[in-house]
Amino acid sequence: MTEITHPTIKDGWFREISEMWPGQAMTLKVKNVLHHEKSKYQDVLIFESTDYGTVLVLDNVIQCTERDEFSYQEMITHLAMNSHPNPKKVLVIGGGDGGVLREVVKHDCVEEAILCDIDEAVIRLSKKYLPGMAISYQHPKVKTHIGDGFKFLDDYKNEFDVIITDSSDPEGPAESLFQKPYFELLFGALKEGGVITTQAENQWLHLPLITKLKKDCKEVFPNVEYAYTTIPTYPSGQIGFMVCCKDADRDLSKPVRKWSPEEEEKLCRYYNAAIHEASFVLPTFARAALK
Repeated sequence: MTEITHPTIKDGWFREISEMWPGQAMTLKVKNVLHHEKSKYQDVLIFESTDYGTVLVLDNVIQCTERDEFSYQEMITHLAMNSHPNPKKVLVIGGGDGGVLREVVKHDCVEEAILCDIDEAVIRLSKKYLPGMAISYQHPKVKTHIGDGFKFLDDYKNEFDVIITDSSDPEGPAESLFQKPYFELLFGALKEGGVITTQAENQWLHLPLITKLKKDCKEVFPNVEYAYTTIPTYPSGQIGFMVCCKDADRDLSKPVRKWSPEEEEKLCRYYNAAIHEASFVLPTFARAALK
């Protein structure tokens, strides 16, 4: 069997180098390359690392690792879900690895969870190589649609309680998901009082982008806040989320629904009610920029 090679792997190390974070790189020691293919939309690499488990890489950028994925998946999901009093119908745009869906269906109030991802390869390969994340595809409340999230949203008005956009960085197929017309579609697809979260980059690296993103969101939604989480294998160890709501008076930093401490420990490894509130507390430089 021919050994799988990839240009990001040299001398047994994967190197994540991107113009989006110039002058720095993330490296992981590779134990075994599991799969590589070029899908219709992006380069897909999956490898087993020595210390972070299985790693999914899209267009040479780490999307998730088995060791730390729960931080991102739990926060982008539960910040939205627990900011809504009774989310019954939920849409996930992107998130083909299944991690966000896994978190969504932890909420018993959910009656239907729909995932729309443009790349069937990510879903197919996650089911094979990341079963701990893709287990959600077997859930009876879950439906899957392969297609462009932008076009998918255009067909829905006043339909969803929560919409979560789990996108890659604003390049290639995900670029349109960071622009004002997309947020206008999100607003239209939400019911009254609806909530969205979207991946919103890193305050150490992308503060001008985040500032513009928040400005665009505030032109569409009456209630917009930025929160963040820590995660070792994302650039600078951090990733943020834009949290938006149709209800101008709701305090997004305070969960309107809470699990008991026992439920939190059973359901989550990172998220809890206290960290929900803390995630909106920004360092001075970021707070000043995002006022």
